[in-house]
Amino acid sequence: MIRVLVLYDSRGGNTEKMALAVMEGVAQIEEVEAVLKKVDDVSLVDLEGADGIIAGSPTFYGLMSGKLKALIDKSVEIHGKLAGKVGGAFTSSGGTASGAETTLLSILEAMLIHGMIVQGRHDQEHYGAAAVGAPEKKAIESCKELGKNVASLTVKLATRRP
Repeated sequence: MIRVLVLYDSRGGNTEKMALAVMEGVAQIEEVEAVLKKVDDVSLVDLEGADGIIAGSPTFYGLMSGKLKALIDKSVEIHGKLAGKVGGAFTSSGGTASGAETTLLSILEAMLIHGMIVQGRHDQEHYGAAAVGAPEKKAIESCKELGKNVASLTVKLATRRP
């Protein structure tokens, strides 16, 4: 079965609410097993075992959280083993123009360095899902769409592998 891992860091609960919505989107794709884990509980084996990875973090100074960055720093041990997997990102921030886009880009940049395929959007929220404060209806829907899109692309690519 195709596996999509949704991993996240959350301090105040906003990013966790977003992660749950991302999971709802992933679960809409029948061929996919959706796995949800806090970043503290994610191992390198979890990353290697996933066909798709969607990472979420609160925005801290325009970047991902230290916990997520620590996992990414540790992932150098499996560099090259995530190549070809599908990735996506989401974040919650404290206000508008407070670094949400740069946070998403910092996560996606690490995925690209690993050789992952990033799922973007052409219409809105090009880099991933974002919320200001507690996620409201629009942000929740964006998270669901992110999960569904990444899971769908993961299925498409997995069925084309030899």
